[in-house]
Amino acid sequence: MLQTYEKTKSPDIQGKADIEFKKITSFPRGTLYSLLRDAYSFEKKFERDCFNQWREFDDFFYDNPHIADTCGFITTYDKAPIGFVSWNPTNIPVSAEIGHNCISTKYKGNGYGKRQMQEAVKRILAQGAEKIVVTTNEILVSAQHTYESSGFRFIRKKEEPFYAEYAGMRMDYEIVAR
Repeated sequence: MLQTYEKTKSPDIQGKADIEFKKITSFPRGTLYSLLRDAYSFEKKFERDCFNQWREFDDFFYDNPHIADTCGFITTYDKAPIGFVSWNPTNIPVSAEIGHNCISTKYKGNGYGKRQMQEAVKRILAQGAEKIVVTTNEILVSAQHTYESSGFRFIRKKEEPFYAEYAGMRMDYEIVAR
């Protein structure tokens, strides 16, 4: 049974400001799209190529609040959304796959991505997943560091079928529940 989370506080760690993890449906439609747009703003080709997919993703979560509130959350700082993570639970208990995961540009480099991912891992394992998988791109070095520092181990590189000219190879990571 999937668990719905209202809101979870993350304790202040090593002088980092307190963040909270809140239900996606606590924020208006378009919030997920806006966070993705900001997080990937360093490479305009992402928005150009992902605009429709990001809009559809945002619409899907807001059209399906029961999924939004069990398979993702928004990270807030001073009550403002600064990032989010989502996952696909379709294959639980065998595995769950991290979907979108991002932190707004202004908040990158402060450890919030790692704390967000640690919370996601905790929630996904609580839902019964034996393994969590995630894929990122070679260009997204900060995402690679976030996954590795959150306990994921690198599995392999493979061809990027859509954005190879600016995103590099795809990189697969996983955590296996102990």
